[in-house]
Formats: sequence, structure tokens, C-alpha cells
Amino acid sequence: MTDFLVRKFVKNYEQTEIPQVRTAYGLMASVVGICCNLLLFLAKLTTGMAVRSISVMADAFNNLSDAASSIIGFVGVKMAQKPADDHHPFGHGRIEYIAAFIVAFIVIEVGFSLFKTSAGKILHPEELSFSLLSLGILLFSVAVKLWMALFNRKLGRRIHSSVMAATSADSLGDVAATSATIFSLAVFGIWQINIDGFVGLIVSVLVMAAGISIAKDTLEPLIGAPIDPEIYRRITEFVNQYDGIVGSHDLIVHNYGPNRSMASIHAEVPCDVEIQTSHEIVDRIERDAARTLGIFLVIHMDPVEVKNTRIQEIQQAVQEIVQGLDQRLTLHDFRVVDGEKRINLIFDLVVPREYTKSMQSALKQQICQRLKEQDERYNCVITTEGTYCGW
Repeated sequence: MTDFLVRKFVKNYEQTEIPQVRTAYGLMASVVGICCNLLLFLAKLTTGMAVRSISVMADAFNNLSDAASSIIGFVGVKMAQKPADDHHPFGHGRIEYIAAFIVAFIVIEVGFSLFKTSAGKILHPEELSFSLLSLGILLFSVAVKLWMALFNRKLGRRIHSSVMAATSADSLGDVAATSATIFSLAVFGIWQINIDGFVGLIVSVLVMAAGISIAKDTLEPLIGAPIDPEIYRRITEFVNQYDGIVGSHDLIVHNYGPNRSMASIHAEVPCDVEIQTSHEIVDRIERDAARTLGIFLVIHMDPVEVKNTRIQEIQQAVQEIVQGLDQRLTLHDFRVVDGEKRINLIFDLVVPREYTKSMQSALKQQICQRLKEQDERYNCVITTEGTYCGW
């Protein structure tokens, strides 16, 4: 069903790196969400009023909030595709995150309202009526929501959308909420025990938890999330594959909306190659990255020694010491400046974010001490820096 809808309504659906194709995916998912949730809202509201069940009606209004969320998502996706202008030179892609945050707020507000209503039903319970029709409608709702969860998860993975991933998680939460409602009606039908208010309370908590989860997922890219490991691997491997590039480091990715990224990276080039030659290579990589990866990439060149075996041996010795202290540590921009009585070893050391200033200071002292044990002339000039990766 999912593949049929994609082929039917998304032109060039395989080219997910194209912003227009990604927008088409988002619009289709929003329309499907609106239609399914409105259908479920009407069915559950009718059922809830017929059997006088607050948990069923609570579940119905949860679906209505989901429909409203899909509408906001639809508008957000449309606005996010607006091109850059004088006031927004990086485009309007982050509007999609803002729309998702509004959705999260609506979900939380609906959950809180249901919480208050359910608490009132616990204090002042009303008599229920049981019917197999209402049970059947709720079972149908579970099936629809489960399909929607799988639908959004599949599309979210295909276009790397955190909003769709959050929608999928919200649908799974609805499956759990509706299942709890079914349990409430079944208990009443079999044992004539009214736990409707308590189940409504559980449903409301699940709804609020889903809203908080969506808010967290959508705020992270706005605040500044770490680089996704897959994106880090793709960019570094892309840069390192070119002849004339020895290695790379210091990758930073700025997110201006889904599939709208700007990145900078330091590329290591042999120091004995003419700067014009290395510059031409870097320019070609930047152009190819824009065309192939869809990323505006800025590359800083770092000249490194590749033929001096003495410097390479010293760097290897430093690397072994660093790795012996903590395997997560890496170094780059290694240089050796010789003097008559002192040999300066200059390099940058990348440390995990958990390292405090005092820990960094102690670490540098340990490295310097161990290197002096190898040669008293060694003097370390170490610059510590944190990583922008999330692992």
C-alpha cells in the first residue's frame, strides 16, 4: 500500500535527495494522515457517545489532534519549500521543525485536557454500555494506526525525516492508547466493572508523553544537534576519496532544515604540492559535493608532511601515547619545529565532550611527560578541542 501511494503521488520518488521530491513525500504523508485521522475521529466519537465512554471519546479527540497536526505539517512543508530571500539567505527549511513543535504543543494540550476530564470521571463515574460494534470499530482503529506507524516510519527512513519518525512514534502511542480503551470496554462487558476513567487517565498520559517526545525530537535540530554518524561517514568518505587528499577532520554540519545543510571540513593535503594544484582539487570537491550530496561544503586546506619519515615516526609515537591514555582521543595538524635544544611538537587533540578543563590540562601534562621520557628535547604545544559528533 505504501509503495503504491508513493508511485502514484510522488514524481521521481527514487530521487529523495531532491528537495522537491522530499516535499512531495511530506505532502502525501500529511494528506494521508488528515484523511485517516478524521475517519477515526468520527468513528470513535460516534461510538463513544453511543456507549457513554470517556476513554473512547478521549481517544477520538486524540485522533482529531492528530488530524490537526497533519494539517499543520502540510502547511509547514509547503512553507519550508519557499526559496531563499534577502531576509533568509539559507532558505525556509526550519519552518518544518517549527510546525512540528506546534504539533507537539497541540498534542500535549489535548493530553492535559483529557487528563482533567478523566480525573473528573474517576470522581464522578458514569454508567457505560457495551456493544460489539464499538469494540469492532476500536479494533479497526488499532489496525489503521498500526499501518500509519509503519507507513510514516518507512517514508521517514527513506527521506531521513525526523518529523515522520516522530509521527510514527505518535501513531504507535495511539495504538497503545486505543488498546487500553478496548481493554476498558472488555472489562466492563465481561465483569461489569467500570474502569473507564482510569483508562482515560492512562490514555491522556500516553498522549502527553507522545507530545513531549515530538517536541524533543523537533527542538534538537533547532538548538543544534550533533552530526548524524551516517552523514559524518558520507561526507568524510566523499572528501577522502579524491587523489591529492591525505585525510580530513574538523567536520561541522549546520542544519537549515531537512536536506538543507551547510558543512565545513579541514582537508589534509601534501605540503610539497603546489597550492594552486591543491586548491583546484578542493574546488572540484566542493562543486561535486553540492551536486552529489546536496550539501554546500566549504573546505579548509591543511598542509601535512607525507615524505619525511622522521616526522612520521614521531607522529606515530605521539599517536600511540594518546591512544594508550584514551582510545577515543584523536590528533591532527601535527607539525615538528626543530631547534638546537628544543623540538616543538605542535598538534590539535580532539577530546570527548565530557573532558573538563582540569581533565584536559592533566591529559596534556601526561602526554608531555611521556614524550619527554623518549626525548628530553620534546616540547608539546597542544590545542584541545571538542568533537561535534554525537558518539
